[in-house]
Amino acid sequence: MSLKLMWEIRAFCTVVDKGSFIHAARQLGCSPSAMTRAVQHLEEEIGTELILRAQKQLTLTPAGECYHLFAQRLLATQAEALDQLAELGAAPQGWVRISAPEILALGFLPKTVARFSSQYPEVMVDIRFSDKSLDPVEDQLDFSIRGAFPQSSELIGYRLWDYRRHLYAAPAYLARMGGGTPQEPEQLEAHDMVVHTAPRILRDWYFVSSARTLRYTARPRHRFSSGIATFQAALEGAGIARLAGWLAEPEVAAGRLVRVCPAYRLASSKWQDPSMHAVSASPRLGKGARLFLEAVREDAQAIAGLHEAAREPREPG
Repeated sequence: MSLKLMWEIRAFCTVVDKGSFIHAARQLGCSPSAMTRAVQHLEEEIGTELILRAQKQLTLTPAGECYHLFAQRLLATQAEALDQLAELGAAPQGWVRISAPEILALGFLPKTVARFSSQYPEVMVDIRFSDKSLDPVEDQLDFSIRGAFPQSSELIGYRLWDYRRHLYAAPAYLARMGGGTPQEPEQLEAHDMVVHTAPRILRDWYFVSSARTLRYTARPRHRFSSGIATFQAALEGAGIARLAGWLAEPEVAAGRLVRVCPAYRLASSKWQDPSMHAVSASPRLGKGARLFLEAVREDAQAIAGLHEAAREPREPG
C-alpha cells in the first residue's frame, strides 16, 4: 500500500472522528483544502462516495460507515507495527522541539536536558520558553508544557504533576510594612500585590481553607507578564505574590520567603488545584520526543513528592 493511500485513509478517519474538515486539518497540521483533496482521491480510488457533504454537515454513506471500521483497524495495525519497528531501530536522533513556561527555565528543564543529553547524544532539544500557551500544530512543536488548568482542546494531554498555589512574600517586605504576616485575605488591602499577567490577567483570586472559601478581587501594585519576574519580585521584597508551592516552598525552608495567609490555598473559580501538563497534537510522538517526555515525567515525579508540605494548610499564627 502506497504512502499516499495511507495518508488519504488517515485523512478520512480524522475527518470522521472530528466531524469537520477544518478540525481534521488542524489535527494533522495541514490545510482544509488538502484534507478535502485527500478524501476525494480516496473516494475515487475506492470507486464510491464515503462522506455526504450538505449544509456544512458531514454524514457517512453506508459504504463510508463500513469502510471507516476497516480503515480504523488498518491505521491501528500500522501504528502498532511502527512502534515495534521503532523499538528495534537505531538510537534516536534529530531535534525535539517543545515549549514550556518561563519558570521551568529555573533549574527544572535545564537539568532534564543535561541528564537526557548524556543518555542520547544524537538528540538535540529546542525549547521555547514562553508564558503564553503555544500551539503544537501552529508552532510546529512535538509537545507543549503548560501550567495551571488544561484547556478545552483537541490536543492530547499528559499529566506531569499536581500542585497548589499560595501567597508568599519576603521577610524583609513584611517587616517593612509592619503588622506581621497577614493571616486572612481581608488584610491584603493594606499590602502591595505582585500579579502575573500571562497567559491572561487574573482579576479574582479564590481562597480555600478548611473553614471557608472566598472570592477576592486582587488590586495589584505591580504586574509582570513573566513568571520568573513575579517570583524574583517576591524574593526581592516588592510585595506579595501568588506562587506555585513546588517553586516557593524551598525558599520558605531557606528563610527567603514566608507563606502569607498560610491557612489558605488559591484555587480556580471552580475551586480546583492546578497541574503541570504537556499537550501534543498527535498520539504518536517521534522516538526522541517520546523519550524526552518520559525524562520530563521522571523528573516531575521528584517535584511531585518533594514539597508535600505545600499541599497542607497551615494554621494561623
